[in-house]
Amino acid sequence: MEKIINEEKQGEALVLDTNKKNTRNLFIESYGCAMNFSDSEIVASILANEGFNTTQNLEDADLVLVNTCSIRDKAEQTIRKRLQKYNAVKKINPGMKVGVLGCMAERLKEKFLEEEKIVDLVVGPDAYKDLPNLIKEVDDGRDAVNVILSKDETYGDISPVRLGGNGVTAFVSITRGCDNMCTFCVVPFTRGRERSRDPQSIVEEVHDLAQKGYKEITLLGQNVDSYLWYGGGLKKDFKKASEMQKATATNFAQLLNLVATAEPKMRLRFSTSNPQDMEINVLHTMAKHKNICDYIHLPVQSGSTRILKEMNRQHTREEYMKLIDNVREILPNCTISQDIITGFPTETEEDHQDTLSLMNYVKYDYGYMFAYSERPGTLAARKIKDDVPEEVKKRRLAEIVALQRAHCAFRTEAFVGDTFEVLIEKESKKSNQHWAGRTSQNTMAVFPKKDYKVGEFVMVKISACTSATLIGDGIGYPDNN
Repeated sequence: MEKIINEEKQGEALVLDTNKKNTRNLFIESYGCAMNFSDSEIVASILANEGFNTTQNLEDADLVLVNTCSIRDKAEQTIRKRLQKYNAVKKINPGMKVGVLGCMAERLKEKFLEEEKIVDLVVGPDAYKDLPNLIKEVDDGRDAVNVILSKDETYGDISPVRLGGNGVTAFVSITRGCDNMCTFCVVPFTRGRERSRDPQSIVEEVHDLAQKGYKEITLLGQNVDSYLWYGGGLKKDFKKASEMQKATATNFAQLLNLVATAEPKMRLRFSTSNPQDMEINVLHTMAKHKNICDYIHLPVQSGSTRILKEMNRQHTREEYMKLIDNVREILPNCTISQDIITGFPTETEEDHQDTLSLMNYVKYDYGYMFAYSERPGTLAARKIKDDVPEEVKKRRLAEIVALQRAHCAFRTEAFVGDTFEVLIEKESKKSNQHWAGRTSQNTMAVFPKKDYKVGEFVMVKISACTSATLIGDGIGYPDNN
């Protein structure tokens, strides 16, 4: 089961080519979602111009930055353990400076500086361009903080350095922030209001990636399908826009069309989608372009309309099922993945059964499933008592995971006997004689290397599978290599 939060990458120290003119070492590691990893690339680009080379050796670092996630308690506890590790190294290298970036920085700024004495620098998700000034403050012996949320910052003018990647796939950030105010979520408080990037800057970045040999991009945002460009500014202010701005605005379906048309040989994905914003035009655009992948992440969170209302989700169970029906009709080969939170406050056994029955209706290809953990500052933490016992949460989560595994196996087995276009991304973990890459449907496939190379599209005939991986044999190239 592929995860939006990629467990293999959590805490990965990122590295780029050394510039001999740079004299200081940066150790930067990221936790959480793909947006955080994308943001770390922006940070590395900024600091490369400020005299920093990246290092994978913590002990050699002049500056240590950790890009943090605040979505669940486990994520925060992981970061606190890393800070303890940095503290141990700092005793050996007292000149080393430590900074916390991202969502935890915004949420826990005072605690980091006052309680965690190791932290010198606290920078929120909208303040990365201020890093040169903040580092100067730290160099002069002062703590430095900037967690101000911006109304217009999208980093569209920053060309990210691609850190630790495979040179084949890359992230392109198109929106920042979220307006939805789901009661369980910290994102509106840590990343601010929704704003979108100029579509021309997105197309230019994709052009640049194509010229550098990349073959697949993923459009990123907390809420990509709510993308709306009307000249800049917050999405909530669109109603105040001029008639000309409204007439010339670009929505997500139009952006997809622009990017897919601009680079027809570039494979295109997007994440994450909110069901309430997934318009039917997006599905028709996906059907129109061969290079847009047949995969949609559609977080449902619960199969109970009552719980969805408590979560302040803007869709009902029935509306979500209608959306699924539309996907199946317009994109019959499309795979679908979910986010589900179990044990949300007031959730009854009947609500839980509603979730299981929805899962049986959709039979998701992948799943991202979690037991509810109360996040300080969220609407749920303020207004709803966390009243579902931990043992009940664990049992319900186990039932959801078991059902999802069965559905994963069902969906994967259905691919056996078919032929798919696979983009070679890397060597297989289990065999150096096999390549690994993903289909358009986002399913991992492995096959013998033969004369194929990383970065090539290969037609692969599937002969067997595990619960989450396709096994086959390359039978030649598609038209778009």
